[in-house]
Amino acid sequence: MDRTVPPGSLRGALTPPSSKSYAQRALAASLLAEGRTVLRGVDRCSDTLAALGCIRDLGAAVAEPDPTTIVVEGGFAPQSDRLFVGESGLSSRLFTPIAALGDRPIRIEGEGSLLARPMEMMLEPLRRLGAAADSRGGKLPIEVCGPLRGGEIEVDGSLSSQFVTGLLLALPTAAADTTLHVRDAVSTPYIDMTIDTAARFGVEIFRQEYSEFFIPGGQRYRPLDLRIEGDWSAAAMLLVAGAVAGEVCVRNISHLSKQADTAILDALVRAGAFVVDEPDAVTAARRPLRGFEFDATQCPDLFPALAALAAAAEGETVLRGTCRLRHKESDRAEAIRSEYGKLGIEVDLSETDTMRIRGGRPRAARVSGCRDHRMAMSLAVAALTADSPVTIEGAECVAKSYPAFFEELERIRE
Repeated sequence: MDRTVPPGSLRGALTPPSSKSYAQRALAASLLAEGRTVLRGVDRCSDTLAALGCIRDLGAAVAEPDPTTIVVEGGFAPQSDRLFVGESGLSSRLFTPIAALGDRPIRIEGEGSLLARPMEMMLEPLRRLGAAADSRGGKLPIEVCGPLRGGEIEVDGSLSSQFVTGLLLALPTAAADTTLHVRDAVSTPYIDMTIDTAARFGVEIFRQEYSEFFIPGGQRYRPLDLRIEGDWSAAAMLLVAGAVAGEVCVRNISHLSKQADTAILDALVRAGAFVVDEPDAVTAARRPLRGFEFDATQCPDLFPALAALAAAAEGETVLRGTCRLRHKESDRAEAIRSEYGKLGIEVDLSETDTMRIRGGRPRAARVSGCRDHRMAMSLAVAALTADSPVTIEGAECVAKSYPAFFEELERIRE
């Protein structure tokens, strides 16, 4: 589906979807909690729907009494020998260790760009924990058969924190204690989210920095009633839209959240945007923007939003952490260079782990969403300041995290 976004200004208030990162973690924990868990404020993006399908296949009984509430009767009891995770990187790495808690073979399958993303970091640690684990050349599909027994292992955390998340949520239910040594951990705020989710369900995980975790075995997840907070990754796009094209108030978010992408507030201030931070809302408004420096190593999902902000700023912006972008839904560094180049915005990737963006007024162009939800949203925000309409090919990919994104932008267009 193509989507044409004309230039223009925005003014209004929006509520982003709930955090799919928290939702997927909460769904996994509710599967492992024997009893009735109620999750409120859950939006049905494709990644959350993938996690919902996984917990059903692993034994949870699920009811959906209204469009934003999910009731889970937990209890790990696999009903299928196959889990389908769609294009959800988190679900693939989260539910693989959880599937390995049982003693029947289960095959984890996906589709699209996820089939090219690395999964080999999961195999040897799972084997050392007592499970059988095999894959197709280190990529999906993966087949596992447990049960995981606990122990002491080392995990490579340099590519992603998602497998660490899967282990941290699965291993409290193993029979033995586990000491998990993580080498070169990245995206550490996401690990904090995992530990926070486990704690809400009554499970203890102890960490020393982000290099060593002690996970007592034999724990039980307790069911609870939980509201999922707003998604800061989506909020970041809306706040940047306000900063470059008018004024946007984003509701149901708090700067106290453990989500990594709260870091967008720092970037907005560095760029010179007007920012008002309230207890449960943040407003960003347009002021003359200047180039800025920002290290997004621990919050790589912010890169597309940062690119839209940098494109509207006068002068050069320097973003660090591009080494984290190759294995996303697209090679995001190259996607930003290519698609922003079509808009007349110069993006330089010649330095290691660094992106330089020269701000300017985008020109009319036909660009690709790169089958990447965050790229499509980023280009739509950039289009707001273009000299003529910008057409985004494959814009339907926003359904992965924010299905109503384009309609929401149009709702507050002046």
